[in-house]
Amino acid sequence: MKERGSGILLHITSLPSPYGIGDLGTSAYKFVDFLVDTKQSYWQILPLNPTRSEFGNSPYNGISAFAGNPLLISIDILVEEGVLLKSDLEEDTLFPVDTVDYDRVTSHKEKILQFAYDNYKNNLSNDHEFESFCKENDFWLNDYALFISLREEFKGKTWGHWPVDIRDRSKIVMSGLKEKFRDKIIKQKFFQYIFFRQWSSLKEYCNVKKIKVIGDVPMYVNYESSDVWANPELFKLDKEKRKTLVSGVPPDYFSVVGQLWGNPVYNWDVLKATDYSWWINRIDHYLRMYDMLRFDHFRGFVAYWELEAGRDTAMIGRWVEAPGKDFFTKLLRNFPKLPVIAEDLGIVTPDVRELMDCFGFPGMKLLIFAFGDDFPNGPYLPHTYSENCVVYTGTHDNNTIKGWFRTEATSEEKSRLFKYLRKEVDEDGVHLELIRLAMMSRADIAIIPIQDLLGLGEEATMNRPSRTEGNWQWRLLPSQIKPVIVETLKEKTEMSGRG
Repeated sequence: MKERGSGILLHITSLPSPYGIGDLGTSAYKFVDFLVDTKQSYWQILPLNPTRSEFGNSPYNGISAFAGNPLLISIDILVEEGVLLKSDLEEDTLFPVDTVDYDRVTSHKEKILQFAYDNYKNNLSNDHEFESFCKENDFWLNDYALFISLREEFKGKTWGHWPVDIRDRSKIVMSGLKEKFRDKIIKQKFFQYIFFRQWSSLKEYCNVKKIKVIGDVPMYVNYESSDVWANPELFKLDKEKRKTLVSGVPPDYFSVVGQLWGNPVYNWDVLKATDYSWWINRIDHYLRMYDMLRFDHFRGFVAYWELEAGRDTAMIGRWVEAPGKDFFTKLLRNFPKLPVIAEDLGIVTPDVRELMDCFGFPGMKLLIFAFGDDFPNGPYLPHTYSENCVVYTGTHDNNTIKGWFRTEATSEEKSRLFKYLRKEVDEDGVHLELIRLAMMSRADIAIIPIQDLLGLGEEATMNRPSRTEGNWQWRLLPSQIKPVIVETLKEKTEMSGRG
């Protein structure tokens, strides 16, 4: 982060596509071209891990910390490559264009991907790239492929309730299962091979066009994941491999009862004893996927909110220290130029700042937070920024700027905003003013959610942390990227020295 730059936050699922969900195909490449045309330097996305409807389709609650989401595989590219036939797509299925219907998309896409596997599986034994991919990723791929096969066999039953010898991964039993489910395992490996081949091509296209991809590193993993099943010792589980202590945060800006995430918390003593090998493998994997990493819930590396499993809210819990300094010291020995953005929002104590300063990690500044009761001395006002930070108008967890102004901002907050801008604005122009503040700030990087660039309201919010349904569904319409949007963003980027 030595040069000024800017970029757009837009998740892959939100891209236009005829298959009901954004994917790694044509629209993704067109979006990269849009970034180039508007002089951007970054494309920030959300985690690419496989999601499930039973977990709210959240990319932060995936069933693997390493695998890619097969729903993001481009069907059109598979047709172009001859892996799919047009006759495989004869079914006339219409999907909503402005939202993701995950149940319908999953059912349809799994059927199409099964056709792709059936068409190609006889070629896999001669596909040296597939063989190399499996070898390079065997540290997670074997467990993941078997885990998905077993979930299908047990019809989605939680792995903690599988037969004991499977739950506990008896070596003899595991060997037999790998043979029994051999075809299903190869199929899951094939899906991952296709996903990462398509993602690598898109990432290369970004980099050739001088666009850096900012990826997201979720702090926690889902209990119902191949990671926890394969590495139960790394998490605080009981003797029967069930959750005893889970993650969340106490009451804050996002929720008056806190956020009960429910993921198993790490056993940091065991992680430390293994020199954090699981985390090091994970970061190595992500550094091959992305150019920069946003560490979600960075505060959890210093201390994390731990509460008993089974609670209804996150209000009653305790802070537990984590070995953040030792952890990042080890990471930097393996990755000397670790490109980190620390998500330092919410409750931030001096020891969190100390850890960030120790390693020079830039934090996040949200303009949507800038006009609260701490005005004019709050840390989110642009005149307080150093260069070593990333400024956002808002994130995927916030209302849009227009939605905030219209439905959340108090009269006092609006008054402070007008005072800071030295003029009054209305709901149709407030997003442009905050984009200008972000772009003109000292922050090395400015990231604008696409919803704010388009001036969309609360209906376009990606995620509402206090709500369990209806999240992660928003999609971009091709018609929303108008020439005036291109010219406006290009002009603001050039005028702020970020082009």
